[in-house]
Amino acid sequence: MNIAVIPARGGSKRIPRKNIRNFYGKPMIAYAIEVAHAAGIFEHIIVSSDDKEIINVAKTYGAEAPFVRPALLSDDYTPTVPVISHTIQSCLYLGWQIEYVCCIYPTAPFVLADDLHKAYKIMSQTKNGYVFPVTAFPSHIQRGLKLLDNNSVEPFYPEFANTRTQDLEMAYYDVGQFYWGNIDAWIHGHAIHPNGHSLIIPEWRAVDIDTLSDWERAEKLFPIFLDENKKIK
Repeated sequence: MNIAVIPARGGSKRIPRKNIRNFYGKPMIAYAIEVAHAAGIFEHIIVSSDDKEIINVAKTYGAEAPFVRPALLSDDYTPTVPVISHTIQSCLYLGWQIEYVCCIYPTAPFVLADDLHKAYKIMSQTKNGYVFPVTAFPSHIQRGLKLLDNNSVEPFYPEFANTRTQDLEMAYYDVGQFYWGNIDAWIHGHAIHPNGHSLIIPEWRAVDIDTLSDWERAEKLFPIFLDENKKIK
């Protein structure tokens, strides 16, 4: 079976309670749960949280919470892979037969069900441990500038200072929305990026919501996303 796991701890610092903060009339986490349901490829949609309020909100929107995440895996420094591994181990203990697991972040309202389907198709056809969405940097990283203490700048890569931009290689980054992975990769703690395959998405849908500025940008872009989503349907 396939399961979706939404990791949503309660201790967000930069945007307090961001996982259940209101976003366009719904708690933010509702969008991750709803897109997982809309994809129609998950037997279970699990929320992994240490926070009772988050768990209750997630259940309201159709997620399951068969356990509470331990405090050891709920601090600011816990990476994603151990959290998902813990969830898988807990579900295996319940007797579930799991093949693929998709981690969907709770603050990723720009994910489409079609994204999940495309990534799942890649996942089922590749030997890589993971599949995740990426998008291109808006500018060439080889021409990046370092800001110095006196507000002057210097290039990170001086050797490319005179290279034409059309001759520079495009660079991509992980947009931090979701990760498909096979059960072995998750359980054995394999690093995602060195063992992953990419799905390219449009840059405007790559909004990583970590700060209030990110949140405000997401609010401005979300009506466009809703309109585009209607066209796809």
